[in-house]
This record gives sequence, C-alpha cells and structure tokens, in this order.
Amino acid sequence: MSATSAPAVAHADGTRTARGRRTADDRYKWTALFNVTLGVLMATIDGSITLIAMPDIFRGIHLDPLQPGNSFYLLWMLLGFLVVTSVLVVNFGRLGDIYGRVKLYNLGFVVYTLFSLLLTVTWMNGRAGALWLVVMRIFQGVGSALLIANSAAILTDAFPEHQRGLALGINNVAGISGTFIGLILGGVLAPIDWRLVFLISVPIGLLGTVWAYVKLEERSERRASAIDWPGNLTFALGLVGVMIGLTYGIEPYGSSTMGWTSPRVVAALSAGVGLLVAFVVVELRSANPMFRLPLFKIRAFTAGSLSTLLSGIARGGLMFMLIIWLQGIWLPEHGYSFARTPLWAGIYMLPLTTGFLIAGPVSGLLSDRYGSRPFATGGMLVSAASFALFLELPVDFSYVPFALLLFLNGLAMGAFASPNRAGVMNSLPPQHRGVGGGMNSTFQNSAQVLSIGIFFTLMIVGLSTTLPSALLGGLTGQGVATSVAAHVAHLPPVTILFSAFLGYNPIQHLLGSSVLARLSSAHAHVLTGRAFFPTLISGPFRSGLHKAFLFAIVACLVAAASSWMRGGRYVYRDALGDLDAGGEAPARDA
Repeated sequence: MSATSAPAVAHADGTRTARGRRTADDRYKWTALFNVTLGVLMATIDGSITLIAMPDIFRGIHLDPLQPGNSFYLLWMLLGFLVVTSVLVVNFGRLGDIYGRVKLYNLGFVVYTLFSLLLTVTWMNGRAGALWLVVMRIFQGVGSALLIANSAAILTDAFPEHQRGLALGINNVAGISGTFIGLILGGVLAPIDWRLVFLISVPIGLLGTVWAYVKLEERSERRASAIDWPGNLTFALGLVGVMIGLTYGIEPYGSSTMGWTSPRVVAALSAGVGLLVAFVVVELRSANPMFRLPLFKIRAFTAGSLSTLLSGIARGGLMFMLIIWLQGIWLPEHGYSFARTPLWAGIYMLPLTTGFLIAGPVSGLLSDRYGSRPFATGGMLVSAASFALFLELPVDFSYVPFALLLFLNGLAMGAFASPNRAGVMNSLPPQHRGVGGGMNSTFQNSAQVLSIGIFFTLMIVGLSTTLPSALLGGLTGQGVATSVAAHVAHLPPVTILFSAFLGYNPIQHLLGSSVLARLSSAHAHVLTGRAFFPTLISGPFRSGLHKAFLFAIVACLVAAASSWMRGGRYVYRDALGDLDAGGEAPARDA
C-alpha cells in the first residue's frame, strides 16, 4: 500500500502516517487562511475607513482641512498610509524570506494594533492634533506592510498548488472588499465618535495577534542572507520621492490649478526616478539583492505583475471619482443633505463590493483547474466594457443601471484579481515567495497612489475649462458681488472637489457665513440648497469624468493584453532547478 493511502496510525515513537499528516495539513491550511484573511481585511478596511470619516475626524480636532496651509494634513491623512505600505512591502517580504514569514506577519499584527490604539488617544487639537494623526497613520502603515507583505506567501506555503487559486482568491477578495467595507464602517462609526474609526481595529488586532502566535507555523524555506542596505535605501527613498511628487502634483501652485510645474514636485519626481534608476544598478551588482530582478525572467510573474499595476491604475482612482459623483451631485439632487452623503455614498457603492465577493472566490477556484489567463484576461476586458458603459450614463442617472454597472465592474475586477494573484504566486520559487509577493503588492499599492494622481489630474483638466465661468455666472445670478464670485470661481478645482468629497456644503464653505449673511434669505437659501451646486457642476464634472473613464478603458485593455502574454498555466518546480542558477525558472505547464 502506498504512503499516500495508508491509514492514520499513531506509532510508539510519536510519528504518524501520511493520512494523519494530511489531516493536520488540512486543518492548518484553513487556519492559516482565516487568520491571514483577518489580517489583510483589517489592514485594507483601515486603508479606506478614513475616506468617509474625514469630516468627523477634522471636526473632532477642530481643524478645517481646506484652509490655506492645511492641505498637507488632508493629503497625508488620505495617502500617507498607502505610501508607507507601498514603500515597505517589498522590504518586509524580503525580510520574511530571510527570517521567517510568520514571524514578520505576527510582528505586523502587534505594530498595527499598537498604533491603532495610539490613534485614539490624542489630546491635541488643530494642526498639532492633525500631525499626531498623520504620524500614527504612517506607523500604522508599517504594520499594514508587514501583514500584506507576507500573507500571500504564508498561504502559498500552506496550500497545495491545486487549491492556491481558491485560497488566494478568498484572501485577495477579502482585501479588496475591505476597501469598500471601510467606507460603510467609517460612515457609521465616525458620527458617533471619530475615535471609533481607529479603535475598532484594536480588539480585532489583539485577537489576530494571539491567534497568529499560537496557530501559525513557519513553513517557509529560510535562507540566511545579508541585508541589502544600499538597495533598501535607494528603493525606499526613490519610491517616497515619486509618491510625494504625485501627491503634491494635484495641489495648486501659484496661479496654476495644479502643481506639476512646482519646483518641489519636479525635484521630488526627478530625485525619486533617479534613485530608482540607481536602485536597479545597485541590485544588478548586489550579491544579496532585496528586489529579485531575476524573477522577471519568469514570464508568468512579469506579465501578472504588469497586469496588477495596470489594473490598479484603472481601479485606484475610480473609487474617488464615484464617491465625488455621488456626494457632490447625485445624492444632494435626490434629497440627501451634504452632511449625510459620506455614509450613503458608501451604501450606494455596495453593488461593487458584492461583485467582488461573488467573482473572486469562484474565479480563483476555477483558475486552479483551468489556469489564470482566461479569467484574468476576460476580467480586464469586461472591466473595460463596464467603463465604456459608464460613459453613457447621464450625470443625474437612474440608480438601477448605475448599480448594475457597479456590480458588473466588481465581477470583472474580482474575476481578474484572484486568478492573477494565484498565477503570480504559483510562478515563484518557494524561497522567494515573500519578496515576490511583496513586489506584486508594491505594484498594486503604488498603482493606487499613481491612479489617484492621474484621475484627479484628468478631472481637474476637465473642470478647469468650464467650471470658472459656470461658478461666476451662477453666483452673480444669485446676488453675490462680482469680486467675491470671481474669487471663488478662480479657486483651484481640487478645493471644490475636496469640499464635496469631505461632505461639506461646497457653496456654504466656499462663500463663508459673512458673505451669505449679506444676501437676501431667498438667495442664501438657493445657494446653500441641495440643488444649486450639483446643477452648477454637472456639466464641467461630466467633461472631466469622461476623460478619466477613457483613460481607465485604455489601462484595462493594456492590462488584458499583458495578462494574455503570461501563457498557459505555469507552476514553479523547485526539484528541476534553481532560478538563481540562471535562465527561466523550471515549471510545469498544465
């Protein structure tokens, strides 16, 4: 009788037969999946929970984020978490390969939980309080990077190859869904007390910390290696430079509506790109490189990572555009006060989450049998089609077709994400799964920041051509002095977008109480009503939105082409050779 079919028998020396080992492995892989999914879900929820909670957070610390000089706090509360996670995830993946993935993952739970608690205990107000929150969010991002960098590798170690698509699909979809779950939680918890937005992670983090420490096993193939400090520093500083440049590029500079010509932005982007070029040179010469450039010899890894980047660029800024569309125009026109729009925007976005939840595990399961290419490629093609259909919707749309398009886009993105992640992880040598998974996560997280910069730039370009004249005519028509109306009309469009995004009444916030007090009650009522601003901005917004959707269509189509280039199913076979020996990694096509 073969070992694989032997019954589970306990021996005197304490050993067990193969069936006993299989039973233990079955129990462990599901334990690993549930724990790792909890960690990734927690990290991604906190990545988006502040988007909806931002008005209550700034009110809680008594700071107006739209006043001159305060945009720093607004941008870094939004993007600091993503920037830090993007920068560190490869480093922590590499360290996991050296010192143990479970050890680094457990540390991530501890760090994340600690700084989630510290986010709730600030006693300061104004800029001091905002700076405390920004710094604590950055350190919370360190914990997130530790969790995300090693989660996919832990699952790949725990699951056999014929089940990795399902496991990574559930994990990946939980992570992406956490982004949308965070919108709902932020809208529910922040009005009660803004501190609850961060405090909710503490009991979850404590549970995950203890559970991971007790149950997770170190199954990675650790190889002692020196830390590549030159590579780490050039990569981290280079990526930070690029991220800072992208972040401030959407801010106004001088008389310009955006900051792409600002010396600070040009310097940050130039320095960042220069350091990343230096990083490649350092890695090619390093005996123990952090970023395993030879992994790009694996076609499945390269095509999958490029697809990850492009799909993230197409999807990352979409959520911001849809939220602004709902909060600034559609919800007020349908009877919701501006203060209530953040919560309801999250609720009306639920069809997108539902699509992810359905398609992710199903496509991951099917990709275990049929390979990643048909599902990942098809997902990007359907996603491009959904963006094309969004172009046909009027700004004041009927919700049913809007919800159906959200659901279709969620299905498409879920069908892409899970098989693509499984294809990438299956292609990696076991000893490089941490750094390879971290590299893939870096592409995904960096794409989100890049996408926000691109989408906002396209939107601002569209708004800047028609919004000033629309504002000037609309305000003067309601009795606002020409000088005041001209001042408001020439404010940077990003200020108007952020005011709608933060759930403020845009006109009330832009004019101020002193200007409104000088108007007749009828004019003031019209200006601050739910219909004036949405009607005024609908035309200019549609122009910018079309540019953003057209860009998303192109990005999805290129991602589909890249996904198709991955070839058939590709599973690394360590027994046949070693990637470090040169050439393409040994694999099996199925």
